[in-house]
Amino acid sequence: MATASILVAGMGSPVSNAVPNAPATGRPAPPPRSDYAGDEACAECHRTQAVSYVLTPHARDSAPADRAHILGSFSPGHNVLHTSNPHIIVAMTEEKNGFYESGMDISDPNHPTGQAQRIDIAIGSGRHAQTYLYWDGDQLYELPVSYWGWGREWVLSPGFPSGQVRFDRPVVPRCLECHGSYFTWLNPPANRYVKDSVVLGIECERCHGPGAKHVALERSAKKPDPKTELAIVNPARLSHQQQLDLCSLCHAGAVQPIGDSLRFLPGDTIRDYLHIQPVDPAAPPDVHGNQVGALEASRCFGSGKITCSTCHNVHRVQENAESFSAHCQTCHELRACGKYKTLGAAIRTRCIDCHMPLLDSAKIVTSTGEQKLHALLRAHRIAIYKEAGAEVEQSLKAH
Repeated sequence: MATASILVAGMGSPVSNAVPNAPATGRPAPPPRSDYAGDEACAECHRTQAVSYVLTPHARDSAPADRAHILGSFSPGHNVLHTSNPHIIVAMTEEKNGFYESGMDISDPNHPTGQAQRIDIAIGSGRHAQTYLYWDGDQLYELPVSYWGWGREWVLSPGFPSGQVRFDRPVVPRCLECHGSYFTWLNPPANRYVKDSVVLGIECERCHGPGAKHVALERSAKKPDPKTELAIVNPARLSHQQQLDLCSLCHAGAVQPIGDSLRFLPGDTIRDYLHIQPVDPAAPPDVHGNQVGALEASRCFGSGKITCSTCHNVHRVQENAESFSAHCQTCHELRACGKYKTLGAAIRTRCIDCHMPLLDSAKIVTSTGEQKLHALLRAHRIAIYKEAGAEVEQSLKAH
């Protein structure tokens, strides 16, 4: 779920960047920005991939806050969030110099009080949700109201206290490591950065490694020998474990980093950089949950063939659930399914709905007024879910 948003940053997330007193392992420091070429340089030779990639949730995972990137409505009648406290509201407004979230106490309607902050960064493609950040000098904070894609509405940012409006949740480097491509950190405090160093969106080099040397070689008069000197990583050529480690950087849960962020590069061992916890097979799905660990807990994973890219092509826009069934059927005969005798070929496109169903998240919980809302997320442990299977069977029989 690459494109998971920062919605629960701060819900149990560290205020500091790394595990206290834990010795850093792996690479001693992040590569300098000069080691990176940027997406425009990649597109010179990889135009096909570049054109499709810019439309993906990864590429759109963070962006400047403008009309093109903020999905919530600023129209009167749709731009006010009422909290569980009838006197506390948040208004989302468009002003001449930008978009704002304004938390207000209206207990005295004639003299409302509160605080307003401009929306500076949008986090999340909006496929599920978006949350928003603001700068206070060189410190970065999360705003109290997010956009909820499931209901296409404004909601209290998950983890924020109901009935209150807070503007003090810091955005630490571990958050930006998975929702951006580069930044320069000015610790302390943990959420202090060089503002113009922040590169938004997930760029090519997050998965392919720093590419400045590769670009220089390709542009040189003497072309490099592709067998000996590419100076770039093709994730498809990494080992099975290295491919999983690469995705685990941002899809292994809200874990504590070991040392500073941005040090991990494709091909590294992820446990040198993150304290990854074992997955609980019974745990409900979570956008910040251990999706890789859930996959590893699947019986299918024992074949030794499956990685995240077995189903996900990150260069293209996410497929729908029905189309993913084709991936299952490269290994599983349709007739081997226990439901085939009663439902026949109608099950051909329903593998995911049965074996990786959408489930309520226990962690991504928010509210609008008195209504509590749970994020609906795809399970990544491939298994038999009896309730989901029964729902699919009932649906197919009804048609």
